[in-house]
Amino acid sequence: MNLELAHEDKPAINQIEINPWFQQTNDVKFFQGRDVAVEAWAQFAEGKHDIFNNKTLKEIAEAHHKTTAQVILRWLTQQDIVVIPKSVHEKRQKENLDIFDFELTKDEMDKIKGLDKGVSQFFDHRDPAVIDDIFGESLKQLRDSE
Repeated sequence: MNLELAHEDKPAINQIEINPWFQQTNDVKFFQGRDVAVEAWAQFAEGKHDIFNNKTLKEIAEAHHKTTAQVILRWLTQQDIVVIPKSVHEKRQKENLDIFDFELTKDEMDKIKGLDKGVSQFFDHRDPAVIDDIFGESLKQLRDSE
């Protein structure tokens, strides 16, 4: 959904699915180019395709003495993408914050870029039926209130 067309006020942030498997590079550039912060939703792809054991991500993590989750979070923050990782485990919460003492090289960033499958790991974000299933009631209420 185009936020600029749907609202009078320009949004400050847009939360979209971004993870190594679905990087949405064009959307990120579009929003950042309009001074709309981008927040990564499902930055770990909910573990799909065994993301935490991916060979490329593990090699990068080992080179920095970090976890694959830390590499993913660092990859996102280096692109000025907002991350709010969720964990109920105190150890992981601390690890998620410990991403500012290293930087990924251009080569490492490019390797992660090469992991992009170009498709959502959950659903087709542009399918009207999916949008209706997710937002249908909210959109109906919005239209009814006008």
